[in-house]
Amino acid sequence: MKISLGSDHGGFAMKEHIKAWLESHGYEVEDCGCHSTESVDYPVYGRAAAEAVASGRCQRGIVVCTTGIGISISANKVRGIRCALCSEPLSAEMTRRHNDANMLALGGALIGRNMAERIVEVFLTTPFEGGRHQRRVDLIHAIEKESSAN
Repeated sequence: MKISLGSDHGGFAMKEHIKAWLESHGYEVEDCGCHSTESVDYPVYGRAAAEAVASGRCQRGIVVCTTGIGISISANKVRGIRCALCSEPLSAEMTRRHNDANMLALGGALIGRNMAERIVEVFLTTPFEGGRHQRRVDLIHAIEKESSAN
């Protein structure tokens, strides 16, 4: 599975840790930046990581900023993206099972490295349940199509 990664300066250290963890577990990584702790604008990197998923180059994406909020909002502006901000494993599990989330957002200043690893592991290994949840995901896509048509 190929994973896109993106962060701003506030999430850089956590992104680098997650990148190393992913590679050590056999995942292929597309690093969409940023590449240092120099101040940058999170929407640029949230969008880049999301477009890698939306285009099909990557199967999932992970974005990190200080809180995870701004970069998740940015990623969710890309058509076809369902990015969930998670701070513990149960949310990561449920957003995969019920929402078929294709991107994960993390707050680099809010969770530790061990917690981030567990959240990422759960997010990447939990399947979508489908069934009644597919109907709801389809409704999300319908909202997206309707609002882009207006």
